[in-house]
Amino acid sequence: MKSVRRKGRAVTIDEVASHAGVSPMTVSRVVNGHGGVRDATRERVMHTVRELGYRPNLAASSLAAAQHTCIALIYTNPSSSYLRELLVGALSGSARTSAQLVIATWDTLDADARRNAARLLAKSVAGVILPPPLCESKSVVMEFVGAGVPVVSIASGRFSNDISCVRIDDFFASKEITAHLIAHGHTRIGYIKGNPNQTASAHRFEGFKAALDEAGIALDETLVQQGYYTYRSGLDATEKLLSLGHRPTAIFASNDDMAAAVVSVAHRRGMDVPHDLSVVGFDDTSAATMVWPELTTIHQPIASMADTAIDILLRTIRRKDANARVIVNHVVPHQLVARDSVAPLKPSRRGTAARK
Repeated sequence: MKSVRRKGRAVTIDEVASHAGVSPMTVSRVVNGHGGVRDATRERVMHTVRELGYRPNLAASSLAAAQHTCIALIYTNPSSSYLRELLVGALSGSARTSAQLVIATWDTLDADARRNAARLLAKSVAGVILPPPLCESKSVVMEFVGAGVPVVSIASGRFSNDISCVRIDDFFASKEITAHLIAHGHTRIGYIKGNPNQTASAHRFEGFKAALDEAGIALDETLVQQGYYTYRSGLDATEKLLSLGHRPTAIFASNDDMAAAVVSVAHRRGMDVPHDLSVVGFDDTSAATMVWPELTTIHQPIASMADTAIDILLRTIRRKDANARVIVNHVVPHQLVARDSVAPLKPSRRGTAARK
């Protein structure tokens, strides 16, 4: 005789099993997409799930999958503020799910050494998280993929059919913050590029150019300088931009570390930010609020993205026994955070900024 469920109480896996005439283990295998269940049985269980409105306990499933699961986070990122957010999110995700987290830096390794390190690590971990630029190293990625170890990249500008990723839309985020400067009257905008070894850098520059084009502003190559996502590279690029005879009225540095450097150089030159020079950054790391004035920037939820990467890995690992190769392209929303580093263009500079 089938049990009668009290109204308002959540359906349990035991109740689904009783109604479907199978074991709770069979129900678990069906709802988690595992193999080893006959089609007729699978159909009967899913019909019962829908009929009773059963909702699996995803938190419990993730926890069960994480027990004794070792995940590696490997980085070679020069930005300390970015790294801090990355580690906070990964540590939070591993603590929440009870996954074991191994953290390694390959800063001192060359390309061959990184490939060899990946080959060795693939033998001892169940999944890997790679931020840029490692996630865009084909040789490193394929060492893990070839060994059957799932990989999730964070903040990559490139979607791959080989690995999952958690990212924002860098192109539209960059376009949005450039349009923010243009809306404040700025047409002569300096731009500091990100590291050329990361595809996100190219997407951000394309977004910058698209916003200029949409506003009918011609790109001035003299206002574009190469940076490398480091504070030092931001200092060097800003010195070049502010040494121009016809200098910019605003500078968009494509990460917060470089934007903080822009503010520093401007202050050293006796300029008022934002009234003499508006400045925007990207990422919304701790660097954005450690300078004065605080930076207008794009919030990229790096910590949350790293936490999400843990969940994606655990779901992928749980599906492995069903031979289900699932690649996830998870795009998270960004946010323009307006602070005090942007001001309307001074009327006295409007005519100057319009000159070519």
